[in-house]
Amino acid sequence: MARLIFALDANTEDRLLADLVEAGHHVLARVVGWRDVLERLDEGAPDVVVVGAGRGTLSAELLEGCDRRGIRIVALAADDRERALAAQVGLHEVLDAEADWRDVERLVRGGLPAPPARGAGASADVGPFAASSGAGGPGRSRAARVVAVWGPAGAPGRTTLAVNLAAELAAAGHQVALVDADPYGGAVATALGLLDEAPGFAAACRLAGAGALDRAELERVARRYSSPRGSFDVFTGLVGPGRWPELAADRVTSALTEMRARFDVVVADTGFSLERDEALTSDQFAPRRNAATFSALGVADRVVAVGLADPIGLSRLVRGHAELAEHLETERVEVVVNRVRSATLGIDAHVQIRHTLRRFAGIAEVTLLPHDGRAADAAILAAKTLRDVAPRSTLRTSIREFAATRLAAPESASRRAVPRRARSPRRPTR
Repeated sequence: MARLIFALDANTEDRLLADLVEAGHHVLARVVGWRDVLERLDEGAPDVVVVGAGRGTLSAELLEGCDRRGIRIVALAADDRERALAAQVGLHEVLDAEADWRDVERLVRGGLPAPPARGAGASADVGPFAASSGAGGPGRSRAARVVAVWGPAGAPGRTTLAVNLAAELAAAGHQVALVDADPYGGAVATALGLLDEAPGFAAACRLAGAGALDRAELERVARRYSSPRGSFDVFTGLVGPGRWPELAADRVTSALTEMRARFDVVVADTGFSLERDEALTSDQFAPRRNAATFSALGVADRVVAVGLADPIGLSRLVRGHAELAEHLETERVEVVVNRVRSATLGIDAHVQIRHTLRRFAGIAEVTLLPHDGRAADAAILAAKTLRDVAPRSTLRTSIREFAATRLAAPESASRRAVPRRARSPRRPTR
């Protein structure tokens, strides 16, 4: 449970304190102003600071201090003026000052603000990735232990989305493995500043093919992305496209199946091509370049199909979605459109995207991610996740909301977690 610092008015504190403590959270300090909070940030390793959204308890200096230490802030706003202040300093985790303690706990535990209306019989499960009945249509409440991220040609942001989904799931308390299963050459290691001389996923596939992929071997071939609140294991991809035969179909399936049993969630960055290789050769026993992609899509509980928000990107996504539908059930597919901006689609880009996908692909539900070049560039330059370099960016917030609302969490599986031993050091970043 979370370690908290409170900076609230007396009435709000009295209303929330007892229930949060009874829920298992530990209150390290109860202070008056944001300067008092700053002084306590290095005491007791707090996880979350719960403050009022007024000028006396919320400031840009406090957010900066919390960001440096990886501490989250949850603010309670009494009126529109306080909500405006929170937006001005860049804080998105804001609730009404009269919010029920369960809504506050949802944010404390890493979730998103609940809808304002809550029935008397609402579920007591307020975990950050709790599945809700009926959300997202048939089958969407099933836990997604393997999430495959696919996108058509044209760099739609597949790797960026996979990396940051892994970070958000890990920050929510899950044991997460990020797998680079792209047979055309991996990009995950470079994006995270990790050593990639020996492809970790290819090694896992070889071991799986020999029936030797156990917990100790998974630990040995993985790299660790370390973050104050969102660390996860990474199985790096191929260092060159010529090594694609190492990712044979049966080996990829066996490796992902073994990881499913060892981790809470496995996020797999796949290749772009859905072309059937056997149509190009008369040798039916020859290795297939796209076999790794088809295997990852077949094993996945959920497939995230990401496209680019411009006329070319949407056209490719529509065609690619039709190809996906030939190989797997569409209810397993979540459609995401990345880099949404009016510069490429004109006025009201959101409506145009939804109308286009509904008309030409029959896609009724789509998640739109905003164009946030500054945050994306900062993440690439620092070789870190958005959560670590731009925690208040609109792109990071949207990815976090997508993970929380569209990807159901598995049950806690700490007993399956890979034990932590010494890890290979990260490559120094520029």
